[in-house]
Amino acid sequence: MSKTVSAYAATSATAPLTPTTITRRDVGPHDVAFDIHFAGICHSDIHTVRAEWGQPTYPIVPGHEIAGIVTEVGSEVTKYKVGDRVGVGCFVDSCRECASCRAGEEQYCVRGMTGTYNSVGRDGEPTQGGYSGAIVVDENYVLAIPDNLPLEAAAPLLCAGITTYSPLRHWNAGPGTRVAVIGLGGLGHLAVKLAKAMGAEVTVLSQSLKKMEDGLRLGADAYYATSDPDTFKTLQNSFDLILNTVSANLDLSAYLSLLDLDGTLVELGMPEHPMQVAAGPLIFKRRSLSGSLIGGIAETQEMLNFCAEHDVRPEIEVIAPDYVNEAYERVLASDVRYRFVIDTSSLRG
Repeated sequence: MSKTVSAYAATSATAPLTPTTITRRDVGPHDVAFDIHFAGICHSDIHTVRAEWGQPTYPIVPGHEIAGIVTEVGSEVTKYKVGDRVGVGCFVDSCRECASCRAGEEQYCVRGMTGTYNSVGRDGEPTQGGYSGAIVVDENYVLAIPDNLPLEAAAPLLCAGITTYSPLRHWNAGPGTRVAVIGLGGLGHLAVKLAKAMGAEVTVLSQSLKKMEDGLRLGADAYYATSDPDTFKTLQNSFDLILNTVSANLDLSAYLSLLDLDGTLVELGMPEHPMQVAAGPLIFKRRSLSGSLIGGIAETQEMLNFCAEHDVRPEIEVIAPDYVNEAYERVLASDVRYRFVIDTSSLRG
């Protein structure tokens, strides 16, 4: 039976999110239905509902950091059973046939992955996200949350965690690797924890030193203010890998100069304006400028297991759904240490 669930939705780019109800589809043979217990707030949610990344389809229920408990499974589901602890990240489907999908890199699906919200499912219906009481997702796009990882801590890992884990793995961060993280926010604080857990030497590059104590507590070996011009002189040729977790337009040539021979700067945030890069810093040290988008299902599961094994958890502030609009304003003001997570119990009815 299809199910009506409570949710919080945006009805326009300028209106606050408000309570509503949405209908979740019938549980098909390969579907997993679960009650949502926690949903993280990602900056992407704000960009999307405020039409900063193009015109979304309103009303829209955001949320792609979703953790909960299975309530029903389809007749042919083999991976999950009622009572299991599960999660869903940024996408709920893909074509399953292209080279990317077959390689377990569904986020790079040639036809485009089906987003957890603001997308259209196979049934032709718009997808709606995690600021809601329950969801139904194909079992192949559901993640198992390890028992020793609290659901509220697991939620932000499903976007912020995998977004930073995937490039660290791809560029082989580990003992002997010098990693710098630009920005200590929702993504950045997890990048620090993950890189440290992998054995890398970790430096935070932040606009100021106001979060320095936090950065060192989270595992950073060093912390520098990028507002200080001396930082760029001191750190020239110092890193093998730099993860840029901020969405502001930076002087990329200056940051590229911090890489050693064959180093890579990876863009994780999406700046509003096109990026300008001088050729010199790339050519003279054979440096690379790259990007990375979340991770595939298998890698996301690997990340969850890694976090459980190494006790890597995001720093979170748990809120009620009716606080979501205030939370958005605080995210924009960088006034959260370091991820808001919505306790959706009042939406489960």
